[in-house]
Amino acid sequence: MATFARSDQLLVIIDPAARETDGESVRIAKDVLSAGAAAKVCMPDGPEEFARVLSRRGSRRPVVIGDDGALVRAVTFLHRRRELADCVLSMVPVGGSQGVAHALGVPAGAVAAARAVLDGVERRMDLLVDDSDGVVLGALRIPPLAAVAGAQVPVPVPARGWLRPYQHLVRSLSARPAPAPAVPGPPARLRVEVDGETVVDLDQPVEGISVTSGGRDGLAEVEVRPLSVGAEATPVRASGRTVTVTGADFRYRADGGLAGPVRRRTWRVVQGGWGLTVPGSS
Repeated sequence: MATFARSDQLLVIIDPAARETDGESVRIAKDVLSAGAAAKVCMPDGPEEFARVLSRRGSRRPVVIGDDGALVRAVTFLHRRRELADCVLSMVPVGGSQGVAHALGVPAGAVAAARAVLDGVERRMDLLVDDSDGVVLGALRIPPLAAVAGAQVPVPVPARGWLRPYQHLVRSLSARPAPAPAVPGPPARLRVEVDGETVVDLDQPVEGISVTSGGRDGLAEVEVRPLSVGAEATPVRASGRTVTVTGADFRYRADGGLAGPVRRRTWRVVQGGWGLTVPGSS
């Protein structure tokens, strides 16, 4: 793991949604970072400016202050520019969903996360990349959890284009509906192939499929839960470098975003595909 010196120059990008939802945590994080390093602070007003700021970072190490959606947007942008291999991202989780960031080792709390940016180390992790050039940092689920009847359901996010997830995030944040309990979606008939070998075929209805990566072994872990009648069915598990799902139109949820519908999607693991700053003890 690479370590960082406080003399490093930082590019601090404050996501608009973070400023809107928790301005005090944003201020604290900005003050800690500016006191500990040479930091250029940018507050983009929208997705185009977010991309422009990140593309002009030069030798500065980018620090995203925002939620999981902001981190995914930054990784997606750098991946599509083929710049992830030479760039280490740092993050201070503020506002919105933060489960992915915390699962990846980013501390909770503005002060702890900002100190990890200054004193932490680089952790290289595997990246799931799909055939539309989308990325997955945490886990994906097929089919996604469905909201209970009468609850507000997010508009599906197309798999292509990093701007659309941003616009969807802003719409959902502005609405701020009360969270509703989620229930499993209906059974699906899907073919799941791992490294070209069929794990489950169309004749077996399934309750859910999950695919996770983020380790450093170059493998994705796949779990298929067959539809159970009576006794609980035993999940089918497999691991491999590529995962292909085929079937009738299906949607999937990854890193808090909803994508689809698609009839076929392939994910491949890019070993050590991206780097994130985490505390030195992680």
